[in-house]
Amino acid sequence: MDRTTLIVAAVLFLATLVRSTLGFGEALIAVPLLALLIPVTVAAPVAALVSITVAAVVVVQDWRHIQIRSAARLIVSTLFGIPLGLLLLTRVPEPMVKAMLAIIIIAFSLQAMRAKRRRVASDGVAWLFGFAAGVLGGAYGMNGPPLALYGSLRGWSPGEFRATLQGYFLPASAVGMLGYWTVGLWTPSVTHFYLRSLPAVIVAIVVGRAVNQRMSARRFSVAVYSGLIVVGAVLLAQAAMSRTLTVL
Repeated sequence: MDRTTLIVAAVLFLATLVRSTLGFGEALIAVPLLALLIPVTVAAPVAALVSITVAAVVVVQDWRHIQIRSAARLIVSTLFGIPLGLLLLTRVPEPMVKAMLAIIIIAFSLQAMRAKRRRVASDGVAWLFGFAAGVLGGAYGMNGPPLALYGSLRGWSPGEFRATLQGYFLPASAVGMLGYWTVGLWTPSVTHFYLRSLPAVIVAIVVGRAVNQRMSARRFSVAVYSGLIVVGAVLLAQAAMSRTLTVL
C-alpha cells in the first residue's frame, strides 16, 4: 500500500470511528483532510461510499433501535429543505451563513450542557429539524448538526441515537452517491481508495459500536454536545478564513 493510500485509510478510520460512536460528525473530518491528499472530486465520492457502508452496517446490526417514525419524517422534510440549501449556496455569502450557524450551534450546546436536559415529547417538530438538515445538506453537505440536536432533544439512548441517524444517512448518502455516478465522478480512483480503506473502516465501525454501547446516557449527551461545539468552532474558523481570503 502506497503512502497516500495509507494516509487516506487512516483519515477514513478516524472519521468512521467518530461517526460510528456518535452517529454523526465525520463530514468535517473526512473530506477536508482527504482533500489535502487527493482531488476533492475523488475525496467526496470516497467519503460518500464510506458513509453508505457505515450506515448499512449499523442499520443491519441495530435496526431494532431505529426510531422509524422519526427517521421517516426527518428524511421527507429534508427533501423539501435541499432546494433552499442550493439557493442559499448561490445567493448568500458562505462565511456569513457558516458564522451564524456556528454561533447557534455553540450557544445551544453550551446552554444544553449547563441546564437540565430538555425533552421534546413527540415527533411533531421533526419536520423543522429535517428541513434544516436539508438546507445545510443542500448548501454545504452538513446534514448532521440539526439531526444531532433533534436526537438529543428527543432523549434517545446512545443506541437509538446512533441507529436512527444511520437510518437517515443511508438513503441520503445513497442518493448523493447516485448523483456522483451520474456526473461521472465514480472513477477507478474512487473505487481504489474505498476498497483499500475498507478494512480500516470496518474495524472503526466495530470499535465505535463498542464505545457507544458502553457510554451512559449522560456521558453520551455530553459527548454529542461537545462534538457539536467542535463542529461550531470549525465552522467559525472556516468562516473567518473565507472572509480573510475574500478581503485579500
